[in-house]
Amino acid sequence: MKEPLRLGVVGCGGIAQFTTWFARWNRGIRLEGCCDIAKERAEAFARRHGIPRSFSCLEKMLDQVEMDAVYVAVPHHLHHPMLMEILDRSMHVLVEKPVTRTLVEGIEVTQRAREQKCKVGVNYQYRYSVACHGLAMALRRHALGEVYYVRIHVPWCRQQSYFDQAVWHRSLEQAGGGTLITQGSHFLDLILWGLGSFSATAMGYTSQARFKDVEVEDLAHGIVQLEDGAFIHIASTMAAYAERPVAVEVFGEKGTALYWNRPWPRVRFRGVSVTRERPPIFGIHALQRSLEGFRAWVKEEKPYLTTAEDALHVLAAVEAIYRSARTGKRERVEKTKNCSAGRP
Repeated sequence: MKEPLRLGVVGCGGIAQFTTWFARWNRGIRLEGCCDIAKERAEAFARRHGIPRSFSCLEKMLDQVEMDAVYVAVPHHLHHPMLMEILDRSMHVLVEKPVTRTLVEGIEVTQRAREQKCKVGVNYQYRYSVACHGLAMALRRHALGEVYYVRIHVPWCRQQSYFDQAVWHRSLEQAGGGTLITQGSHFLDLILWGLGSFSATAMGYTSQARFKDVEVEDLAHGIVQLEDGAFIHIASTMAAYAERPVAVEVFGEKGTALYWNRPWPRVRFRGVSVTRERPPIFGIHALQRSLEGFRAWVKEEKPYLTTAEDALHVLAAVEAIYRSARTGKRERVEKTKNCSAGRP
């Protein structure tokens, strides 16, 4: 058997519990250390997942543990400094979305990764969902012909505890934004990847509809126009009274694609016959496939579906929507050097 990927974990909160659980069951991954600013939480995390060493300081873990890569699941404002420190040690990184809090920071990370010849993946795991991947691949093959318009609706529900238990969620300086950057960007990323066209301009509207004492938005509407003329309308909220299914509708010259994520993720095509293409990684869950995809990228040079450079594309669109919400004007989406936009 080939040498496993030696992996460290930074941030021992909610999403890291799920990702690390999948890592434990992957024979190609060996967990070497974990780190969290709360020493007791890091120690409990290490015991729960059978990790040999725990730390409350990232620098100490990087100094004392031999690793090939680090999985980073920390508040958004910590992504940039931590990724830069890890890359300076010539280690690969898998980071939770967004790649960084701002586009400027993200560009700096991708530049440092190229200099260090390191890989940085971003865990937009919906690219590894069977239904989402099938939708994106159909768009990349132009199965619907020219796409005119896409509607993305993310009606999710969060309680006050979402902000009380992780106070950085309420801070614009720390989170970079609310529902759009944290939840809606998953599906905006999917559609931008599928269409393979760069964003040109954006209009946006945001508000604190339900949670009045936070700095970030709990409701966002954005319209992104792509360079090829297509429009993407995204409505994302964490203020729904009860969580409803995510819906994505794609309207093209030859047919329509419809995606829902409940009671199970599925995609249907109307007007066209589409051969479904499955994700390149086998597995029971999109998060598990994303993790294995990252391992195969680092250890076997197999392409990973969400590189940091790809993730800059959606971050640029999100920032333009936020700028428009502040200025009340249509804003140009910043171009990102070396960003492929997921083009076929």
